[in-house]
Amino acid sequence: MARRAVPRFEAVKLTRYKHACHAMFHAPNEDKLFGRIPMRHTVLMQMRFDGRFGFPGGFVNLEEGLEAGLNRELEEEIGLDVRILGITEGDWAVTEVHDEQNFVSHFYIKKVTPEQIRQIETAATTAKDHGLESLGLVRVPVYTLPRDKVGGLPAFLSNTFIGTAREELLMGLEQEGILSHAEIQKALKASTTRRH
Repeated sequence: MARRAVPRFEAVKLTRYKHACHAMFHAPNEDKLFGRIPMRHTVLMQMRFDGRFGFPGGFVNLEEGLEAGLNRELEEEIGLDVRILGITEGDWAVTEVHDEQNFVSHFYIKKVTPEQIRQIETAATTAKDHGLESLGLVRVPVYTLPRDKVGGLPAFLSNTFIGTAREELLMGLEQEGILSHAEIQKALKASTTRRH
């Protein structure tokens, strides 16, 4: 599936394409699993109605504006209080054009506080689309279990993701400095040899 990255301003000129916007929310996390394995960071994804992992968001109308449309989707899917935690143009990370499908995907990344992550998770359970389009938020394990070397992120990456969500997750982890390129490559390799 051919796709190409383009600047945001260029993509909004593609009025004959469908546009979808999605957002990754993340926060530092100083907790330790079992008192010894650093959690490192909290990154939110959602379990979708189709059983795939993805980021909250959806199709937007160019007339309403990318960020306005994304914030509308975030209110519906995860109950986000967009007056406080709304996505802005400054949160934009990447736009990719999928010419064969007449489709443009816009990806946003927003760093929030640990308390705001908890607020997002709580609000999601009362969102309009909770249990319908969104089956719930999940925290991505951004660590690898030292004992088996496949538990945590490698096992998570072996799940099924919608569209480019897996690639966006990995790009976001590296871009935000949550994991290094080497750590991501190691997790990817381990994900293909994961024991069932």
